Amino acid sequence: MGTNEYSVTADIGGKSWILSSGKFAPQSSGSVVIRVGDTMVMATVVMGDKPREGIDYLPLLVDYEEKLYAAGKIKGSRWVKREGRPTDEAILSGRVIDRSLRPMFDSRIRLDIQVVVTVLSVDGENDPDVLGLTAASAAVAVSDIPWDGPIAGVRVGRVEGKFVLNPSFASIENGSSDIDLIVSGTGDHIIMVEAGAKEVSEEDIIAGCAFAQVEIAKVLEVIKSLAAKTGSKPKREISLFAPNEEVASKIAAYDAEYSACLFIPNLAERDAKLSAFREKVVTEVSGGNDELKRDAYYVLDLTMKKLVQKAVLEKGQRVDGRGLDEIRTITCEVGLLPRVHGSGLFRRGETQVLTTVTLGGPGDEQLLEDLDTEEERKKRYMHHYNMPGFASGEVKPLRSPGRREIGHGALAERALLPMIPPREIFPYTLRLVSEVLSSNGSTSMASTCGSTLALMDAGIPIESPVAGIAMGLVLDKESGKYKVLTDILGLRPQKTDALPYWIKCCRQSPRRARRCPPMPRVSCLSKSILIKFARSLALGGRLSTVSLQKQE
Repeated sequence: MGTNEYSVTADIGGKSWILSSGKFAPQSSGSVVIRVGDTMVMATVVMGDKPREGIDYLPLLVDYEEKLYAAGKIKGSRWVKREGRPTDEAILSGRVIDRSLRPMFDSRIRLDIQVVVTVLSVDGENDPDVLGLTAASAAVAVSDIPWDGPIAGVRVGRVEGKFVLNPSFASIENGSSDIDLIVSGTGDHIIMVEAGAKEVSEEDIIAGCAFAQVEIAKVLEVIKSLAAKTGSKPKREISLFAPNEEVASKIAAYDAEYSACLFIPNLAERDAKLSAFREKVVTEVSGGNDELKRDAYYVLDLTMKKLVQKAVLEKGQRVDGRGLDEIRTITCEVGLLPRVHGSGLFRRGETQVLTTVTLGGPGDEQLLEDLDTEEERKKRYMHHYNMPGFASGEVKPLRSPGRREIGHGALAERALLPMIPPREIFPYTLRLVSEVLSSNGSTSMASTCGSTLALMDAGIPIESPVAGIAMGLVLDKESGKYKVLTDILGLRPQKTDALPYWIKCCRQSPRRARRCPPMPRVSCLSKSILIKFARSLALGGRLSTVSLQKQE
């Protein structure tokens, strides 16, 4: 970056937005500060010079840094005054930014890319997270890093029936807004959606996304104007990873055998045959060369994408033999643990989650020291998610929860939050813990279902049962043909377009199920409760949360 400062000002949503570049972080590849009101966020991006060896993914790292000085606070601990590990809110904000930016980079890049979003000032009204998303996009736009952006992100609320751009903290916290929707995208396409809602319809969410796209277009013009002013550097010419052509040619001859191993209904049998097949092919085509082995695994992943996509689009065939709109077999049990306040075991296919509920008094509420408010906030409903290695048949050390665990726990927590009875009716603190015992797709949504069971087992008067499901979209970009998949499996090629979009959504059952009676402690759900639960699973209710992501 140069030493000159460039800035662009625009009125967006009735507020003045100021984007500037060139003053801070001159040694980064790109740096932008965005200011709305008295909230200021700085985003920087740096790309390494040397490719990282031995990896088969885009090495993008996104960090979201909350600084207590931004809100004029000193850490409450008597012994530690320096900021420590990121808060859950900071991790979730970083995940939103990562999910928005990642699809815009070529997945064949092997140079390290790091985006750091730092909150410099918070005014208590303008949320820094969506501003950080836009600042991160702008930082890449003014840099020399090649990508398919820019993108922009906005938050949409709805107050008294009217959509509001980037609503204040207060309107979200006090419940005056019945939608909390974050949308990121380009001028033409939506890249990522994260939503929490108080039982709204699909039409409301779609209308909110349409409103967001209009505002996103305005923000994009500001980013492009800033990039033009800075005379942004020409995008760097970099070498992209490409597998050995001879390896790719040899693997193409195995398509028929690959399909025979792939399209097997039984998970254990399919995994065993796929593992043996992949090892055999890699050994035969690589001749023991480590570099060719890496190329072979990469080509096998791409081939799996091609085979899955072709079968879905041309034959309506899935790897486990289900129809495209067919949900796997579901079993539900409650009251399994004798000394806990409530427990529920939910199983959908090979995905199995055990959720427990623990009740506590007001003194057990969690104190949150964040940037949103002047005083500590209290949290009386918590949902934690754990997935040890044995859930996927792997050997993994047990560590503190990572970004994925925190993200999945927050998603399930958000789905059930509107159904938790108010403090005046039910003044208890609730902690739910979802233990993933077996994973084959959509464990976060299984956690939501298991949590509903556990809450009902504990006799907590939730407003309605809540269920969640993961959906996928298989798309052929050239022809435009697509198919929607219901209840997707864990077999999801992460680095390809086999599922270019996947979505998770949670719904409440219809309002006639408003009050759920306390659940008896029996080994299986009663028929009437199971019918209510199945109705939610069949997507017959209204939305409480939506999460959509575009794959790389």
